[in-house]
Amino acid sequence: MELYDLTISEASQKLQSKEISSEELTQSVLKRIEATQKQLNSFITITKEAALLQAKKVDEKRKRGDALSALAGIPIGLKDIFLTQGIRTTCASKILEGFIPAYDSTVTARLKKNDVVLVGKLNMDEFAMGSSNENSFFGPVKNPWDLERTPGGSSGGSAAAVASGQCLGAFGTDTGGSIRLPASLSSVVGLKPTYGRVSRYGVIAFASSLDQVGPFGKTVLDTALLLKSVAGEDAYDATSVRKPVPNYEQFLKKDLKGVKLGIPKEYFSKGLNSQVEASVQKALSDLKSLGASLIEISLPHTAYAIPTYYLVCTAEASSNLARYDGVKYGYRAEATSLAEMYAKTRGQGFGAEVKRRIMLGTFVLSSGYYDAYYKKASQVRTLLKKDFEDAFLKCDVIVTPSSPTTAFKIGEKIEDPLTMYLTDVFTTSANLAGIPGLVLPCGFDDQNLPIGLQLLGPYFQEEKLFHVGHAYEQATEWHKRKPKL
Repeated sequence: MELYDLTISEASQKLQSKEISSEELTQSVLKRIEATQKQLNSFITITKEAALLQAKKVDEKRKRGDALSALAGIPIGLKDIFLTQGIRTTCASKILEGFIPAYDSTVTARLKKNDVVLVGKLNMDEFAMGSSNENSFFGPVKNPWDLERTPGGSSGGSAAAVASGQCLGAFGTDTGGSIRLPASLSSVVGLKPTYGRVSRYGVIAFASSLDQVGPFGKTVLDTALLLKSVAGEDAYDATSVRKPVPNYEQFLKKDLKGVKLGIPKEYFSKGLNSQVEASVQKALSDLKSLGASLIEISLPHTAYAIPTYYLVCTAEASSNLARYDGVKYGYRAEATSLAEMYAKTRGQGFGAEVKRRIMLGTFVLSSGYYDAYYKKASQVRTLLKKDFEDAFLKCDVIVTPSSPTTAFKIGEKIEDPLTMYLTDVFTTSANLAGIPGLVLPCGFDDQNLPIGLQLLGPYFQEEKLFHVGHAYEQATEWHKRKPKL
């Protein structure tokens, strides 16, 4: 086994016992990046020299006997949406191609406090808008299980990097499924925490009432360790919530006695691939054998989630992206007047999908249409939220498929935005309601493409998801399979 194949918890134990050094671990990961980057295109910026320097510093701290966190010396990747002081941050857009932030995001700063080793900034859909990672100015990310297919989006680079051993863990953002869909299509564990659990300060905004930061890991335990390192209130983010962060590891039990799992009938409808459904049904059977009871529930407004989501997110994107005007930072087009500079900068700097969403959002917010579209979507959003609140009176965790299909081919859906948007059909509701969602591997189809299982929980009860996910993971072998690259 190569060092890059280790999980975070395994590597942490070896580092603490001084069986390996952080420099050796980081070298292994950097060599893996070098060997696979051309195939996967998962990184936008690789910080090789800074990573090796940080690894040496951690090793020196360990030699001195300094108190170190469980993540000290662990090579981590960050989606290129997190501000990193002195390191290029592009959001996969031409408009920010050369942008170097003057400060760190709160997530970056908290990871630095934990002495992690940052190996680079990961590829993504431009401004996190997309489900396939094809909307990047730097080219699409390839799925490590099949290089002709997408790893999912928008955090596709993060999922592909963890799946292929290019880093031991990573962070992404999830606005409508952008962590959970790539986790599902790439066979890794991905978590969208409760809205407000992790600070969004220094995270480039897409849709501010939906965006949430979350981790990718090879196991549920790794994901829990990563969340613990960044969660908690932040004075710089008014939407972060003052709630204590539990020690998630203590909830990782191997049985599910007394746990009630809700199975929503609306998520097992027409359009769900038969092999995906078979894997999810088998997972439900496995969960039952671990002691859980399965209860059929209804989330009656599920059908309205996609239209509601695409009204809310485009409206907020239209507002958030107004700041990219060529004046303050980023790309600036040559022009003879201010109005012409605005038009040319945005026309040349934004990709097609970003322009599409800005125009949709501007339309739904415009005079005469606001009440019919944005206001109505906000009302339906409240109904979706109520569906989950009612469901959690009957069950502890909701279990669903995470994607209607396995990974699709690059180019297959890019010309049909509506079909592409429907890939998020099982994930957008959690963002609209603000609840946490965890995706973990639960099988493979007949083409050896990964299938994921989604767990949804009540507000600020990520530990319930970790409990169910860990128990399932310990009883199965899916998370141990690796792509052949």
